[in-house]
Parts: sequence; C-alpha cells; structure tokens
Amino acid sequence: MDLEFQDVRAEVKGIMCTGRLKFTEQNIVFKNVKTGKVEQLTSSDIEFVNWQKLVGTCGIRIFLKNGNLHRYSGFNESDQDKIAKYFKNTYRLDMLEKELAIKGWNWGSTKFNGSILSFDIGNLTAFEIPLNNVSQCTTGKNEVTLEFHQNDETPVSLCEMRFHIPSAELAGDQDPVDAFHDQVMKQASVISISGDAIAIFREMQCLTPRGRYDIKVFQTFFQLHGKTFDYKIPMTTVLRLFILPHKDGRQIFFVVSLDPPIKQGQTRYHYLVLLFNMEEETSIELPFTDEEIEAKYAGKLTKEISGPTYEVLAQVMKAIVNRKITTPASFKGHSGTSAIGCSYKAAAGYVYPLERGFIYIHKPPIHIRFEEISSVNFARGGGSTRSFDFEIELKNGVIHTFSSIEKEEYGSLYDFINAKKLRVKNTGKSDKPAYTGDDYGDSDKEAEPDAYLARVKREGQERDEDDDDDSDESTDEDFNPEGQESDVAEEFDSNPSTTESESGNEEGGGGDKKKERKEKKKKDKKTKSAKTISEKPRKSKKSKKPDDGRPKRAATAYMIWFNEAREEIKSDNPGISFVDIAKKGGELWKKMSTSEKSKYEEKAAKSKEEYIEAMKEFKESGGGAESSKDSKESKKSSKKPSSQKKVTTPVKSGSFISKEFIESDDDSSSDDKSKNKKKSKKKSSDDSSDDTKSSKAIKSKKTKDDSSKSKRERASSDGSSEEDRSKSMKKKKSDSEDDDVDESSGSASDVSDSD
Repeated sequence: MDLEFQDVRAEVKGIMCTGRLKFTEQNIVFKNVKTGKVEQLTSSDIEFVNWQKLVGTCGIRIFLKNGNLHRYSGFNESDQDKIAKYFKNTYRLDMLEKELAIKGWNWGSTKFNGSILSFDIGNLTAFEIPLNNVSQCTTGKNEVTLEFHQNDETPVSLCEMRFHIPSAELAGDQDPVDAFHDQVMKQASVISISGDAIAIFREMQCLTPRGRYDIKVFQTFFQLHGKTFDYKIPMTTVLRLFILPHKDGRQIFFVVSLDPPIKQGQTRYHYLVLLFNMEEETSIELPFTDEEIEAKYAGKLTKEISGPTYEVLAQVMKAIVNRKITTPASFKGHSGTSAIGCSYKAAAGYVYPLERGFIYIHKPPIHIRFEEISSVNFARGGGSTRSFDFEIELKNGVIHTFSSIEKEEYGSLYDFINAKKLRVKNTGKSDKPAYTGDDYGDSDKEAEPDAYLARVKREGQERDEDDDDDSDESTDEDFNPEGQESDVAEEFDSNPSTTESESGNEEGGGGDKKKERKEKKKKDKKTKSAKTISEKPRKSKKSKKPDDGRPKRAATAYMIWFNEAREEIKSDNPGISFVDIAKKGGELWKKMSTSEKSKYEEKAAKSKEEYIEAMKEFKESGGGAESSKDSKESKKSSKKPSSQKKVTTPVKSGSFISKEFIESDDDSSSDDKSKNKKKSKKKSSDDSSDDTKSSKAIKSKKTKDDSSKSKRERASSDGSSEEDRSKSMKKKKSDSEDDDVDESSGSASDVSDSD
C-alpha cells in the first residue's frame, strides 16, 4: 500500500517548495505544486534515511548512494512510526533519528560526505550544505569563501559563507586550505567554460530574450552568446521542452521552460522561445567516441546528427537535460494545425492545447497546467459575432483571457475541453442564465452542455413559433387604428353618470361645464397614449385561442423526464416547495449522463414528429382559417355599437337649451305665461327626442337646421301667448320681447357650441 502526504516542503535551490510526496514500492515521488515538476528517487538508490526534529515540524533526510541529499519537512510526530514501519517493510531500511547540535557555537569540525558539507559540533551536526548549490569557491591565506546560486523566489537567501582554517602544524602535510577548496570544487556546480562544447548552433533567432544568439551546449549547462548579452543556463534549471508548429506551416517554435528564470536587469525570462524555419537543416559531429556516447547517453545520441535544425537541437537537449519533449499531438484546430490564433492583453499570439495544459506563445509566454485550472469560460467578444473570448480561471484566483478567437475554432476547442474533463463555467454575459453544470458530453450530440449554442437554438425556435402564429391568425391588439374611436366611446358608455352630472352642472353655470370638458379631454389623451405605445422587446399580447382542436406542442426531453420524476423528488424531499421542485429537477437533469438522457431525447424526438404530422393534418382540414375568420367577425361586431353611442352624446345638448330658456323667463308674473312656458318646455323636449331618432341617419349640418327650427317655433309660441295679455301691460310686453330675442340668440350660440 502506498503512502501519500499533502503539503510537504522540499528544499530546492535554497527555498522550501510545497508539493505532494508519495512513497511507492519502486520509488519516492515528489511533485512541486507551483511548477508541476516531478522528482523521482529510485528505492534501490537510497543508502540510508533519518528522522529529524526541526523548528515547529519534523522532517525526513534521505541520502542516496551517489552522494546526493534530499530533505523533506512538514510531517507530524505521529507520522514517524507509520513512515518507519513502511521503510522497514518496503525498502528494508531502518529509519534512525538524527539529532542536531543546538549549542550555537561557530567553531567545530567539517566533514565531506558525497555532495554534503557537514559542520559538526562534538558528535552532533550543526548544519549541512549541499555543495551543488555552490556557484564559486575562492581561497585566502587561512580562509575559504563559498558563494551560492541565488534564487529570485526567496525573500532572504544566503549569498556567501566563509570558513577560517588554521594552518597545519606539520610542514609535510597538504595545505588544509587547498584541501578544503579541492573537496568543495569536486561537487560544486561552478559554471566555467572548460573544454569543448558538445554542440554549437550559430545565429539562432530568439524571440525571448529578443535577438540572435549562438547556442553552445556543454555537459552541465548551455550558453547563449549574443552581441550584447551572454547567458549561462545550468541544465538543472530546465523544466520542460516544447516543440510547437506555427500556424503558417512554414515555421516552428522551440520553447525551453526555466526555473529559476534568467535575468536581464530587472526583467526575468521564464521561457526561451526560439523560432526556426522548417526548411533549415544542419549537421553536427559530437566530440565523443562511440564508446563514450554509448556509455553516457545509452543510444540517445549518435556521433553525427543531421536533419532540420530544430530537430537536431531538440535531440541534443533532450539527451543532456533528460527531459521529455512536449508536442500538441492530439488537438487539431479549424486551420488543420494545433495553433489557435488569439490576443492576450495587447499582443497577438497563439494558444496551443496540450495533453496536460495550455501554452501561449509568445508575448509573454504562459504555461497553464490542468491541475492549476479552476474553470474555463467561453464568452462573447466585444461587439463582434465573428469571434469569442476564452477565459481560464486558476485556483489562486488569477484569470487569463485570450480574446479575438475565430468562431470556427469553437467546436474543436469545446470538444477538447470536454475530453479533458475541465469545468466549464459561463459567467453570464447575457440576461439568460448560463450553463454551469458538471455534465461533460460530446458536443456533436443534442444534449450538449453548450450555453451559447443552446441559447441560439432556443431563440431561433421562438422566432419560428412566432412566425407560425402570425400566419395562422392576426392577434395584434396593440396596433388597431380603426378601434381607437371605439375605445373612446366605450369610456363614455362605461360611465353614463358623466352626462347627467354635466347637465346638472350646466344648470349652475358654464364655468363648471368647461372644466369637466377639459378633464374629459385629458382622460381621452391618457387612454389613447396608453393604448398606442408598445415596447419593442416585449411580445405582443395574444388573446386566448378558442378550443378549435389544435394539437398540443411536443414536450421536451427534460419535461418528459421531469413529469416522471416529480413524485420521486417530492418523496425524497418532504415539505419541498413548488419552486424548489423545479430547481431540484434542473440540478438532477444536469448531473445525468448523456446515456441516461438519450432515452428521453428519443421520446421527445418521437413526440415532435407526431406533433408535426398532427399540425399538418390540422392545417389541411382548414382549422386555422376558421379561427381567423371568427376573430375578424368578432372585431367587426364590436365596432357597430360604439359608433351609435358616440353620436348620442352631443344631441343631449338640446335639452340643456330648453332649461336655460325656462329659467330666463322667471321675471314674468302672469299665470298664463307660466302655463305656456310648460307647454313650450314639453314641446321642445319632444322635438329633442325626435332629433335624437333622426340623428342616426343625418349629418351634423341637419342638426343645426333642426335646432334653428325649434328656435323659431319657440319664438312663435311665445308670441301667441303674449297676444292674450292685457293691453295695460304693453310696456312690459315690449321689454319681455326684447329679453326673449336676447335669450334665443344666446341659446343658438350654445347649440353651435354643443355641436
């Protein structure tokens, strides 16, 4: 059984790197969480192992037979027995506890054991120095100075250390300073150009750092020699090698990932990006014999190597660095290459989907491993329908956005995401909710979790349904220019007390009558404006269709499943609300696999075919045409009573005239006069009723003639009544006639106003 520990820290170039440590029967594997670099120790190479108590934690010290030391920390004291038992049973090694000196003395004895310099105080070790971290060693009279490689990731790092060595008492012995220096230099990783280079490549085009450099490959490092800058890069800092074809098919990228990076001033270069032409070829001859090549590289290299320049360089680097070369073999985009053209920030470049991550070339180069990715998102481009954005969100919260990707690349990229089981998350660029489920199906099938494509299909289906409904019957009630007058007439009919109150107010005076007219006009304007305004995004209101035998629409696959699973959801979740049942059903549907959904999709497809056939038969039988005829006839019938009601309102003004005429003759004191006034009132009311009957067939001009005729009749009736009065009241008679003339002229003007 394997042992695995999380959050274990390993010492790498002066910094404690967090990762995962796993013990297996064959080897011990440590994987760096930050860089993803995997370091393996073969179990047969382990010489001994120790348990150490460190500050606030415990650690394991593994010493190999080749003299290298590997130290891991981050264990608990309770893990000691478990790890010791595993080493005993699996590797046949006893894990002894190694104590450290805590006296704090700065004098003691030094001991060299492989690549480890140990400083001991008494019988205990105070500290240990891995000599492969030493970059330079210099000597003085009685002093040796050690300089160390600097790691930019460390907040505090050790630059140098000096040892004072007393002179030897015996003259014949070797100088202890020189002996100390020789022991250090045997294991130190001092970058010094000594001997011939294994291979030299002249005038290579380098994109980062930009320029043309001569690449000289040595046993422990390789050198970039340019006109301005020189870089010496140890082979141990090389993490990965990439070969990436250019989109044009004529060029190719060779990328070297470095940790720690090289520096030029304050600029760090984590990647070396070299650009080669596919046609360029070269040949080199290695300065080794066939026996040496076979012993060192075990058939990975030959005495003479020829071919395309990038292949020769990759073959040499692969053999010396002992790293695999990563290529985007499986992914093919719309253009037939592995490159997807895009933009990152302000620079244009290419994204390459790899087997275990993504890499962007070239400004700046970015390598993203699948283990770092929290989710990916397909987003709409800024105002363009020909491109989209691809967002990658990391677990540490950083979001990389690759924009302006061609729309044709969408399908192949989405299939790649599904195949790698990455989580797709749409942040919601539109008003409708986006798909955020964990069901990864094939994008060629109908039940794909593709938010953008599903939304486009849904909108297209809605447009088709609207077109079908418009062709069957016209139900647009918002725009009806013929019915606007009837709407106003219905308003008067719905409140018949309005006209009665008008007549009452007119008895009091004409000021109230004008106010009421103004208020009515304002109401009419408000009702008309509310009727005619229609907002574009809203759908037109549709009246309920009569039950004319129209077939019901086909249910979707989700609705078929939901109807079957509704009772089961209720029983599994007692007391759940109606809204929560739908939400729960949506969550369960998203979690279902494509194989489980296929049964319901077949049912939905079958029901859709049946609906199409039924709809075709319904239209052939003329069902849709009859319903449209009925709706038109109902509209015509609704127009007729409104026109009749509209004409009745202005004619009632005739009764108002008679009342005003009666009130104007209250000054007379004769009883006969009052009787005649009642007769004239009755006669005028009869005339007004006759006018209302005739007003249905005649125009407004005729109503004016009738009103003038009624005035003459009233004037003659008044004249006949005045003849029976006494002659002694001639003076009053003339005065009353003048008043009658004035009142009749006033009433005529009122009639014209009412008309």
